[in-house]
Amino acid sequence: MIDLSDVYSARPHVYAALRPTALAEHPLLSEALGLDVRVKHENHQATGAFKVRGGLNLLARLAERPPATLAGIISATRGNHGQSLAFAARLHGVRCVIVVPQGNSNDKNEAMRAFGAELHEHGRDFDDARVHASTLAKQQGLHFVGPFAQELVAGVGTYALELFRAVDDLDTVYVPIGCGSGICGLISARDALGLTTRIVGVVAATANAYALSFAAGRPVETKTADTFADGMAVRVPVPAALDVIRRGAARIVEVTEAEIEEAMRAYFSDTHQVAEGAGAAPLAALLKEGDRAGRRAAVILSGGNVDRGIYARVLSGGWT
Repeated sequence: MIDLSDVYSARPHVYAALRPTALAEHPLLSEALGLDVRVKHENHQATGAFKVRGGLNLLARLAERPPATLAGIISATRGNHGQSLAFAARLHGVRCVIVVPQGNSNDKNEAMRAFGAELHEHGRDFDDARVHASTLAKQQGLHFVGPFAQELVAGVGTYALELFRAVDDLDTVYVPIGCGSGICGLISARDALGLTTRIVGVVAATANAYALSFAAGRPVETKTADTFADGMAVRVPVPAALDVIRRGAARIVEVTEAEIEEAMRAYFSDTHQVAEGAGAAPLAALLKEGDRAGRRAAVILSGGNVDRGIYARVLSGGWT
């Protein structure tokens, strides 16, 4: 858990480069669901996803160190986290090395390079890439950025503070789970503000390590994490994140690939917004649960960074 003071201290670092994102009402979406729905548009960020908030806070903290002590940073990603770190590192003149799994999204790879990241491809998935990044950090004397650093969660927590300050009578908020910074920022802000809003985590049914772990009460690794929603393609839960989620989340909902695709199409049709798979997953869960969400719900549209080919296929009917 992070303290509200951590989020407040992150705000100057975040808002030096970004503006708060909209919490929008979309009448067609609310009409289709039969309830009051608010969308937190993190897809409007400079990098197209919420992760940039955490990167800005972390790099600002690292930049406070003497220059000679920071040779650079390194991390692993499927895309949005890497863009976040590269964007922030460029602002501070810090070297940024990113490891991605083989076969990673070409569009996201090019975006990371455009922000100044040095890219390495390694492993079959995010978790393999993460282990390799840790090894390279030791070999090259780089600062390894894990997926759940406190500075990342505190920076991400600024979106949660914006959300709860904009509307304080939400019954339920749906948020995707990758490594956990987004949902843990929400839980921390909600608890610090003394609210009773239910927070529901969302995972892909084919990458459900956090759902299994939530049910078992301990970390449960999966053999694969095969989903086109790459922001949720994690097979090894972060224990610290799981602890926060188990204490603060109402439940975790699994959504199928077809349900994610339908939510992406709904966003395009009803709100004219582009949502990547992980960004659309909260809406997929809300569509699945319906009345269980209560009278007023919010969904976190965490990102809009989807490859053109994938998006064209989804809009034309998808894989199913």
